[in-house]
Amino acid sequence: MSPDYREKATWTRLWIAIGSGLFLLALLISAVAVPQLRLLHLLQALIYVVVIIYGRRDNSYALGAGFTIAAAWNGLETFGPHLVQTGAVMIWSYLHNGRAEHLETMMVPVGAAGHLILMIACFAALVQHVQSDKRWWKFAAGGLSVLAYFVLIIAIARPR
Repeated sequence: MSPDYREKATWTRLWIAIGSGLFLLALLISAVAVPQLRLLHLLQALIYVVVIIYGRRDNSYALGAGFTIAAAWNGLETFGPHLVQTGAVMIWSYLHNGRAEHLETMMVPVGAAGHLILMIACFAALVQHVQSDKRWWKFAAGGLSVLAYFVLIIAIARPR
């Protein structure tokens, strides 16, 4: 491994942790604000803990999982209920009047920002250290696995 790769790998690992950390913060605050979300958010937080731990080891499965969950979640929020925009308006309102209402909605743009960072960092980490074509298959397999897990935890733990 060249010193140049080690320096780049350090930066991508840091950004993977920052992106995941922002989303974990959003999950935590949302779970505190809405107790019905606690089990779902706990199970979802496991994804990001695994991505941080195994992403530090340049594990292609973890990088694929991190990229895919971030892209899927941001895609759902962008084309679905538009909570990113609503949360941004609520944050702006909080900055002007000092009243925080619906913390869970205010955390959606924080989570979206964390996911954007996570997507870029996971993809950059994969591209920096491509050893073989199998890494791309592992990246895709990690993505499919995390989507299956995400669907499962939503089916099991979503608030009714």
